[in-house]
Amino acid sequence: MAGLYLHIPFCKQACHYCNFHFSTSLKYKDQMVAALIQEIILQKEYLGSNPLETIYLGGGTPSLLNETDLGLLFETIHKYHQVRDAAEITLEANPDDLSIEKLQQLKNSPINRLSIGIQSFFEEDLQWMNRVHTAEEAKRCIQEAQSLGFSNLTIDLIYGTPTTSNAMWLQNIQTTIDLQIPHISCYALTVEPKTALDHFVKKGQKKNIDEQQAAEQFELLMTQLAAAGYEHYEISNFAKPNLHARHNSNYWLGKSYLGIGPSAHSYNGDSRQWNIANNQKYIQSLDQGTIPFEKEHLSITTQYNEYVLTTLRTKWGSQLSRIDKWGTRYRQHFSTAILPFCKDGLVIQEKDTFRLSPKGKLLADRISMELFFEE
Repeated sequence: MAGLYLHIPFCKQACHYCNFHFSTSLKYKDQMVAALIQEIILQKEYLGSNPLETIYLGGGTPSLLNETDLGLLFETIHKYHQVRDAAEITLEANPDDLSIEKLQQLKNSPINRLSIGIQSFFEEDLQWMNRVHTAEEAKRCIQEAQSLGFSNLTIDLIYGTPTTSNAMWLQNIQTTIDLQIPHISCYALTVEPKTALDHFVKKGQKKNIDEQQAAEQFELLMTQLAAAGYEHYEISNFAKPNLHARHNSNYWLGKSYLGIGPSAHSYNGDSRQWNIANNQKYIQSLDQGTIPFEKEHLSITTQYNEYVLTTLRTKWGSQLSRIDKWGTRYRQHFSTAILPFCKDGLVIQEKDTFRLSPKGKLLADRISMELFFEE
C-alpha cells in the first residue's frame, strides 16, 4: 500500500502565518498542471507495484483547480497507477471556493473526502490571519457539502491566535461538534520565519503568541472533543471512530508515498527526496523531461529518530519491538531516555509500547528530542 500527494502551489492571497510554498498568481496554472502530469509519468516506477491506498491534493489551494484540470490529473493517475477501489481521495479546499456548483463538480469527480481550511468561525480571527473567506462562508460550505453527500469531511482550526479568547475557542469547538464534522485537525499558531506574521511581530504591529493561552486552549480542545466522542489519535488530529485520515496516518506509520509538484516530498523507507520549491524552475525542468529534486539516503540513526518523532505523536505509540530492527544500542538508548518521562507521568508504558499522556502531549516535541540518538 502507498500514497500519492500532489502539491498545487496556488492561492488567492497569502495568509499571514503560512510558510508553505505557493504563488498568488494563477498565470501559469495550465503549465503547472501539464508539468504535474509529466512528473506523474516520469515517477511511475517510484512506488513499484504498490497500489495507491490514498491520494491527497494539497497546497496551496487545490480547490482553485477546475473540472478539466482535475479530470486530466486523475486520468493520468489511473493510467500509470493501480488505485484501490476504496482509496481515500482528499482535496484541500477553502470555503470561498466551495460554491454549490463547485461542490457538485467535486462530488462528480473521484474525490471522496474534503479537507476544508476553516481556521475559525469568528470574523475577527479570520481577518487577523488574512483569510479570504468569511465566518458565514465557513458554515455555509460545510452544510452544503453535507447536503450533497460529502460525509467524509475534515476541517482545520487554529488556536493560540491573539484574537481568540478561551471562550471563543470553546465556541469554535462546539460549532464543529454541532456541525457533526467527523474529523478535525487543530494546530497551534506558530510564528514561522520569513512569513508576514513574523515581520509584523518583529515590527510590533501584531501581538506575539501567548504560549500559556495556547496550552490552555489545547487542553480545552482535548477535554471537549473527548467528551463528544472524538478519538485523539495524533497530536493535532481528532476523529470519530474509524474515520482517521488514512493518508496522514500512513505518513506517521512510515508507509511509502510519492510527492508530485514543486516542494513535494517523497519517501520509500530508505531515502527521501524533495522537489525544488520554485514554480517556474519546476515547470521548465519538467518541460525538458527532468525532475528537479534533491535526495537524501536515510542513515540508521535518522530512521530511528524519525520513527520516534512520528509514532510518539500517535495513539499507536513507539514500540521497542520496532526499534529492535535498528540494533541493541537504539533500544537501550530509548529505554533509558524515556524512563524519566514515564516516572513523571508524561509517557504511559503498556508492555513494549510507549504513548504520550494528555500532559505529555503538551511537551511532545521536547520529549521526542530527548529520545533522539546522536552519533
